[in-house]
Amino acid sequence: MSALPIKEVLLSEEQIQARVRAIAEEVSRDYAGRDLLMVTVLKGGLYFLADLTRALDIPVAIDFMAISSYRGGKGPSGVVRLIKDLDEEITGRHVLLVEDIIDTGLTASYLVRALLARDPGDLAICTLLDKRVRRIVEGLPIRYRGFEVPDAFLVGYGLDYRQLYRNLPYIGVLHADLLHQPAAT
Repeated sequence: MSALPIKEVLLSEEQIQARVRAIAEEVSRDYAGRDLLMVTVLKGGLYFLADLTRALDIPVAIDFMAISSYRGGKGPSGVVRLIKDLDEEITGRHVLLVEDIIDTGLTASYLVRALLARDPGDLAICTLLDKRVRRIVEGLPIRYRGFEVPDAFLVGYGLDYRQLYRNLPYIGVLHADLLHQPAAT
C-alpha cells in the first residue's frame, strides 16, 4: 500500500464483503417472488452490483446506465447527461437502483426522476456508501445503506480518482495533496 496515495483504509475488504452479504440477505427477503431488476451506473457501481448479485439467493436481472456531468470552465455545473440508457423495459417491474456512493444526492435524484418516468412497479435505492454530510437533495428512496462515510475523497471498490484506484478491494481515503496536482498527460 505504500506505493499508493492512500492516507488510510476506511473500510477493509472484509468489512465491505460482510456488509454486502447482509444487504443481500435483506434484498433477497424483501424481493422474494418479485420481478427484480437491479440497475447501476457505470463505472463505479459495477463492483458493488457484481458482489451484491452473487450474494443474492433470488433470481435477478441487471442493467446499466452511464451518465456524465457537463463541466464548464470552473468545475461541475450540476447538469447530468445520459450516455447509456437501459436495455431492459422497466414498466411495472420492481427496480432497485444500486449506487456505489450517494453524496449530494443530485445524480441519484436525476436517476430516480428518469426511472420513475418509465412507470416501474416500485423503485428504491441501495447504496454502499452514504455521505450524508454533503447531502443537498433529501427524500431519496434509500431502502438499503451499507455505510455512512465522512466527507473525504474516497477511492477503491469502484470509486476512482481520474479513472484510477477503482480496482482496490478496500475503500481508502486519498491523500488530499494529490487532489491539487495537475492531471498526467
